[in-house]
Amino acid sequence: MTHAPTPHRARKRFGQNFLRDTGIIDRLVRAIHPVEGDRLVEIGPGQGAITQGLLDGAQALDVIELDRDLVPGLRTQFFNYPEFRIHQADALAFDFRSLVSPGEQLRVVGNLPYNISTPLIFKLLEVNDIVRDMHFMLQKEVVARLASQPNSGQWGRLSIMAQYFCRVDHLFDVPPEAFVPRPKVDSAIVRLTPYATRPHQAHDMTVFASVVKQAFSQRRKTLRNNLKTIISAEQMEALSINPTRRPETLSLEEYVRLANALSETAP
Repeated sequence: MTHAPTPHRARKRFGQNFLRDTGIIDRLVRAIHPVEGDRLVEIGPGQGAITQGLLDGAQALDVIELDRDLVPGLRTQFFNYPEFRIHQADALAFDFRSLVSPGEQLRVVGNLPYNISTPLIFKLLEVNDIVRDMHFMLQKEVVARLASQPNSGQWGRLSIMAQYFCRVDHLFDVPPEAFVPRPKVDSAIVRLTPYATRPHQAHDMTVFASVVKQAFSQRRKTLRNNLKTIISAEQMEALSINPTRRPETLSLEEYVRLANALSETAP
């Protein structure tokens, strides 16, 4: 069940494209499967296309909306849900820990504009301990990066950091005609599920994040060049990692191995 959205001119500076296709909306809500008791938070509810389905399932929902002009319409649309809470705020600056009590975990949902998708995912990975799962509608190329594997053009810092913390599932694609206004790119739905026990464990997250970031500082150069200020070619060879390899050829496990070796030798 979806309410008719109130008239609103989409704002380019907020990257607004409003989902209109009821078939896509229903498929997304089914994939999320909200149930009563879930601590759901929706980022960028817009005109409430997904919001109704989330509330029908969970009966409670926090939404974070940057565009203050959309807030009155959302309040009116969902006034009969006592546990519907609106936070007029920038999700990139929002304190997600403020939404949970000890022992609770958030289920995060959002149709994310391209310009904030990567920094917002990094922000949420930092609080992965309070996140049960995340369902995002993103530009298709971002989902491809999140779900990619080594030796592909998409494999990079975002892929490695997301897959270190989460299982990544590319659920389905969303065509441009599902939105108003119609975007120039295809979109896709991705599910990120933080691991209870990570397949590979870095001893020091700061070191691991730094190694990955520096390795991809210049994609076309070798590990020897990109990492020369933090680890020698001889040290890499001792870890069975050829220093002439390029950063996109290393697996997540190999990046963790590099970082852990550095952590052990740090003063």
